[in-house]
Amino acid sequence: MTDILQELERRRSEARLGGGQRRIDAQHGRGKLTARERIELLVDEDSFEEFDMFVAHRSTDFGMEADRPYGDGVVTGWGTINGRMVYVYSQDFTVFGGSLSETHAQKICKIMDMAMQNGAPVIGLNDSGGARIQEGVASLAGYAEVFQRNVMASGVVPQISVIMGPCAGGAVYSPAMTDFIFMVKDTSYMFVTGPDVVKTVTNEVVTAEQLGGAGTHTKKSSVADGAFEDDVEALTEIRRLFDFLPLNNRERAPTRPFFDDPARIEPSLDTLIPDNPNQPYDMKELIAKVADEGDFYEIQKDFAANILIGFIRIEGQTVGVVANQPMVLAGCLDIDSSRKAARFVRFCDAFEIPILTLVDVPGFLPGTSQEYGGVIKHGAKLLFAYGEATVPKVTVITRKAYGGAYDVMSSKHLRGDFNYAWPTAEIAVMGAKGAVEILYRSELGDADKIAARTKDYEDRFANPFVAAEKGFIDEVIQPRSTRRRVARAFASLRGKRLTNPWKKHDNIPL
Repeated sequence: MTDILQELERRRSEARLGGGQRRIDAQHGRGKLTARERIELLVDEDSFEEFDMFVAHRSTDFGMEADRPYGDGVVTGWGTINGRMVYVYSQDFTVFGGSLSETHAQKICKIMDMAMQNGAPVIGLNDSGGARIQEGVASLAGYAEVFQRNVMASGVVPQISVIMGPCAGGAVYSPAMTDFIFMVKDTSYMFVTGPDVVKTVTNEVVTAEQLGGAGTHTKKSSVADGAFEDDVEALTEIRRLFDFLPLNNRERAPTRPFFDDPARIEPSLDTLIPDNPNQPYDMKELIAKVADEGDFYEIQKDFAANILIGFIRIEGQTVGVVANQPMVLAGCLDIDSSRKAARFVRFCDAFEIPILTLVDVPGFLPGTSQEYGGVIKHGAKLLFAYGEATVPKVTVITRKAYGGAYDVMSSKHLRGDFNYAWPTAEIAVMGAKGAVEILYRSELGDADKIAARTKDYEDRFANPFVAAEKGFIDEVIQPRSTRRRVARAFASLRGKRLTNPWKKHDNIPL
């Protein structure tokens, strides 16, 4: 019996070494942690239960039968984060460069199946060179099996991908279908075709970092939702994000202890809106003053900064925030901001996370590049997302809400539950100057007349009361009491039940 136990321990030690000490040292030399070290940081201490530690590949081509390391380049299992269950896979770059084989894929598929069956999120720590060339089509089949599970799990359990090394070819499509993608600066990159292929086909000379580094995907492509300085910060922040999310689509997000009075009054908000209607202010200040303890977990901070998205808590409960940012492009909606916000709204709706919308939007960004790029269809994505959402929706209009952009930003007409406005709100088809130039075109030569007409239009429409008279605004509230009014609104909506007509699925304007 003792011999058997010793043999078990010997094999476990061998499995834990992955590709061997030399490759582990090389991994550390690149500033990266090993697959198992990452899992230890991600989950609660001593909570990880590993599956398939002794699985090995079955390939016999190219001399592969002589090299069959345990685990086959991925560590899989389940653990807890702050006591809540999570399934994890962590690719091991020390074993065949983390490349995906048939058995490697089967291990990932196994925990994804279990995650759906048991209703717990999946976190993938990706560090892979792509498909294992020695296995050919078998590795491609493995990728497709993983992709199919990503699709089936979408909207059922949260899926988070952390890119912690190279991810090329098929390795990028699985993360692309998950709910959130995060990267590590300087050590991770994602691309479908690498720099060498790009050079061969198009003669473009580009580095891996320029082509698919963290900067590229957080600022230009919007593929990634955020980037962190190193593995440790990335895993710590994933733990923080995990706390905002429910385990699955049938459970609510966890309620956390809070030490912030829901009725807190913020007199400084009474002066947040500048006297000059064209002067910007920072919408993040309002978000922080509405949130419990001022805690805001921002998503896609570096992309389409004219709209802000992320999570806060109100009375300890998770709320998704979508807010125009007047500091960037005057808070206009455009192609990028519409896509960014639409996907976030759909995520919140899929997982029963209430949505708070803070509005200061002068309209859609004009210009040929926007129209040629399809702003009509992209803007419709956000409109569609808000219109189909059945979760509690609370909207606060702080200043401008002009034209179609007013409708799009969770207006009463898109089944908004509570639609509040500050006294500084201006709800109109367009700004006074533009409206007057259209309505009184014949008087454009007379500056005094136009000035009088503009003032008359402002007095009539540059306020929330016309909309309030029609019932489109439920209440005009004092800015200082925003947190209290929003908290009470969401508290009253905890029992909300709303269903859409039966359909196989909708056809969002992609």
